[in-house]
Amino acid sequence: MSRSALHLTIRGRVQGVGYRWWTVGRAQALGLAGWVRNRRDGAVEIVAIGPADALETLATACAQGPAAAAVATIDRAPAEDDGSISFEQRPTV
Repeated sequence: MSRSALHLTIRGRVQGVGYRWWTVGRAQALGLAGWVRNRRDGAVEIVAIGPADALETLATACAQGPAAAAVATIDRAPAEDDGSISFEQRPTV
């Protein structure tokens, strides 16, 4: 199976609303590897790795986010496959 990687930076009211926890659940359900973390600038950053269709499904879901979130913008860019084998939360940077 071919793996692609996608980098997402989500801005808006996305910290303190369960966004990371929600992302882990969505990514795991889609069979994706990678990680999610808060950034000190208030954004949430995601690197997701897996099939292109699953990446698109995650990116579309991230535009809405969990119920308490208010997504303002999403920046997306190709990413490098870092070899992750699961999807996890990482510490804030």
